[in-house]
Amino acid sequence: MDDKGSANQAKNTSTSNPEEVSSIERQVIKMSEQEEDLINRMYKLVGERWDLIAGRIPGRKTEEIERFWLRRQSEAFSKKADQHHTK
Repeated sequence: MDDKGSANQAKNTSTSNPEEVSSIERQVIKMSEQEEDLINRMYKLVGERWDLIAGRIPGRKTEEIERFWLRRQSEAFSKKADQHHTK
């Protein structure tokens, strides 16, 4: 098999289903007010160091904290965009 065939085969085996990724991203992560407050304060201190932030919240995984933050930021951005378009 030539190099091009190997590269194409590697591409085909490493692709993922985008529907799987989007379904994970759409999961709603519920946080208490205390958790949200702690995430906000920690983010201001350490930035996107999700592992450090998750380490301060018992029972939360790094991925949960990052997904929660990103989802919250995208919702805030959408609200601002909607308000801008309605003016």
